[in-house]
Amino acid sequence: MKSLNYIDLFAGAGGLSEGFIRQGFKPIAHVEMNEYACDTLTTRVAFHYLKELGKEVVYYQYLREEISRETFLESIPKALLNSVINSEISDKALPELFEKINKQLKGKKVDVIIGGPPCQAYSIVGRARDPKNMEDDPRNHLYKHYVKFLKQYSPKMFVFENVPGILSAKNGEYFEKIKNAIRRAGYQFDYRVLNAKDFGVLQDRKRVILIGWQEDFELEYPKFSPIQNKYKILKDLFSDLPALQNGQGSLGVVKYKKKTTEYLENTGIRNGIDFTTQHIARPNNETDLEIYRIAVDLWKEKKRLNYATLPERLIKHKNTTSFTNRFQVVNGEGIANTVVAHIAADGHYYIHPDITQNRSITIREAARIQSFPDDFHFEGSRSAAFKQIGNAVPVLMAEEIAKKIKSNF
Repeated sequence: MKSLNYIDLFAGAGGLSEGFIRQGFKPIAHVEMNEYACDTLTTRVAFHYLKELGKEVVYYQYLREEISRETFLESIPKALLNSVINSEISDKALPELFEKINKQLKGKKVDVIIGGPPCQAYSIVGRARDPKNMEDDPRNHLYKHYVKFLKQYSPKMFVFENVPGILSAKNGEYFEKIKNAIRRAGYQFDYRVLNAKDFGVLQDRKRVILIGWQEDFELEYPKFSPIQNKYKILKDLFSDLPALQNGQGSLGVVKYKKKTTEYLENTGIRNGIDFTTQHIARPNNETDLEIYRIAVDLWKEKKRLNYATLPERLIKHKNTTSFTNRFQVVNGEGIANTVVAHIAADGHYYIHPDITQNRSITIREAARIQSFPDDFHFEGSRSAAFKQIGNAVPVLMAEEIAKKIKSNF
């Protein structure tokens, strides 16, 4: 069977892409406007190229900072590096984007298009924080560009991912427009609200996954069998990582402190090498640390902290009527709450459940909650890495979707 290819639009750090690569798909192009995310995509594309050649040792040298990024990328064909396109997706950018992608295609047909426009304009939280309900946000209309790619390349199938809020934005008007545009482009489709926890991800994360196919194919939405989760964050996901206090850790090499767990082994999160990177915790002030202790103590009693009930000396925000859950503990005895891009601003929504560490989660812990493998490296600052992780599709979920898509070729 020929290897199937795909284009990833609004690619982010490549969580969705990683799942497709695991199922044997070959990327033609990743299009992403965030520079740091593009650097991450370039690093990962290079890793997969080297791995295929049995030369992944070069990648590990890069992670260990034994060679520079420049030296690392010198071993990668320029055409492959050019497949990561750092660009916005707009009417103005489309002609150049099509030209660059056509060069990568070299006359081949596109099998699948994947990706989802940035979701802030559709998110319920985003709408709640915007006085105009996000109605003037240009990101509401990015779906039109996605549809233009469908028309340009006529893939047999596509995957469109977004937040559940897309269904209710402007009383469902936007979603109706999206569906009508897809139909006019010559595609049938169906959609479901899927939860990452049903795919073996240790996170309660709901997403709309719309899957479409050319109208002359008799296909239907795949049937996903939910995985019954028996694993826990503290025991199965975090237990082999060194304990840290706030402000401690390293962006570079970190050695494991324990053997792997069944969960880490089965999911490929621990994938053969004896180190990981980016296990680094934010520094916190004494006020935050005291609030963290209160939050964890309450969580032990299965209670969530209400910000408005804190001692007055600890309340620094004037708003005590909305977002009173701004300090939340990750459920160490079960699965995590949804990791979102706001984790780049602060870690208060992701307090580590082990009170002896008294901090928010590290970059690596957040990446593991999103089921990224431990050799997946996020480029840029700590905040840039957190943002990429919060915006990503969990890898295990992406891989299962890719497996179902592949079965239709």
